Amino acid sequence: MNCFFHFKHKLHSLFEPQTMASTKKRTIISAMVSADKKLEKELLEAGNKLLNPPSSVDNLLRLLGQVGKSLSKVEQSPSKSIQKALSPSLKALISDKLIKHSDVGVKVALASCLSELTRITAPDGPYNDHQMKEVLRLIVSSFENLHDMSSRWYETRISILETVAKVRLCVVMLDLECDALILEMFRLFLKTIREYHPEIVFSSMEAIMARVIEESDDISLGLLYPILDCVKKDNKVVSPIARKLGKSVLQKCATKLIIPICGML
Repeated sequence: MNCFFHFKHKLHSLFEPQTMASTKKRTIISAMVSADKKLEKELLEAGNKLLNPPSSVDNLLRLLGQVGKSLSKVEQSPSKSIQKALSPSLKALISDKLIKHSDVGVKVALASCLSELTRITAPDGPYNDHQMKEVLRLIVSSFENLHDMSSRWYETRISILETVAKVRLCVVMLDLECDALILEMFRLFLKTIREYHPEIVFSSMEAIMARVIEESDDISLGLLYPILDCVKKDNKVVSPIARKLGKSVLQKCATKLIIPICGML
């Protein structure tokens, strides 16, 4: 009898971990499905509200904040149900009412939402070429006051910069031949970088600038001028951190730049 109970207990102990693991797996899957459903609801509700944006800037900023928060939860290559839930936001965020809004805060908040969309849909863009150029212009404009720590949008601007670097959005700029916009972006980086910025700002700017140079078929003098100008010893206006950024980019792209720079001499 004792042998029988011992065998039964041993048999139960063999199957118990598998049963527990299976139960845990089902619980995790159920939680994921529930979270997806909640996210779909958030995206649909906020996106549909954004199709008819509030006239009040404060209310619009709150709504864009909700949309941005929801978009930040969406992974790349989302499910079809999430893609469907994204549809109202995709349409609303590129509308003239928002893309041409005059308020600086709205522009930055909108740029943040749009940068999240580019992350979600990468390596493809969320819009057609003409619309993407509008999106890229807005995103680059958000770097204008990246040095302003007192701004309520300081951290948002840094987050946008980080996303642009991560998804290699600069390659899309090259593909769309946004040469003037890339030059403006380089100038803004060298103008706004500060010693007090977190390391991610320097590394993101460096990565973006180096990627543009490495991916360019033809490197123009115009593109290199801001970088070369900031590393000149007789340039008394440029900040030490901007000079450091310029030197770092030149060092990273030294092999690619030998021929173009020699051609300028």
